[in-house]
Amino acid sequence: MARTFDDLVAEAAAAPMDGWDFSWLDGRATEQRPSWGYQRLLRERLSQVGAALDLQTGGGEVLAGAAPFPPLMAATEGWPPNLAKATALLHPLGAVVVAAPEDPPLPFADAAFDLVTSRHPVVPHWAEIARVLRPGGGYFAQHVGPASVFELVEYFLGPLPEQVLRGRHPDDERAAAEAAGLEVVDLRTERLRIEFHDIGAVVWFLRKVIWMVPDFTVDRYRDRLRELHELIGSDGPFVTHSSRSLVDARKPR
Repeated sequence: MARTFDDLVAEAAAAPMDGWDFSWLDGRATEQRPSWGYQRLLRERLSQVGAALDLQTGGGEVLAGAAPFPPLMAATEGWPPNLAKATALLHPLGAVVVAAPEDPPLPFADAAFDLVTSRHPVVPHWAEIARVLRPGGGYFAQHVGPASVFELVEYFLGPLPEQVLRGRHPDDERAAAEAAGLEVVDLRTERLRIEFHDIGAVVWFLRKVIWMVPDFTVDRYRDRLRELHELIGSDGPFVTHSSRSLVDARKPR
């Protein structure tokens, strides 16, 4: 028997939001993964350096999966629930987790790290990344690319202006990295299919990724959510597309 709109929405609205674990969506939504396998590549990079920093580590789940760590492994996180979760997860693996906001400056000395990494940073602060890297060091990251999940965003907010859709464009990121003195070795972007199979998955996702629809609440968008629930029931999963960029940059020696 199909679950009701109210039941699905209430369940998603009550679900916890700590950490950066999307397993709540198992069986309810699917997302195609980038071809490069970021966590596997991250593990390889960490094995080659003596000091590394992971920025905006979330709950530490991605970094933990890339262990073992170099002799000096640090991570930053600014949101208190994620900070506590990352500390509990990463400390036993040999990483120190530092409370730090997303905005600069980073609480580290110049040229402190051989490698700086990040998976889906809100904003890459290129000048700070370059500052804390040693000459010859590298920045290796997976960024959210342009117009990611915007079919879903525009369902709720309507058509967005071109400058918003262009945000995080790889050409702009390359230019910003080079302006900070970094050499971009590799930069590639893929567009990947996402399917939402029930309205609860949509509610949970928008509660989790709060910048997608910044004013999202169930009450504010209840009518639109109900329409989408009916659309999924009649036409099948709601399809949107994520955008991911792999960034590999170096600080000249």
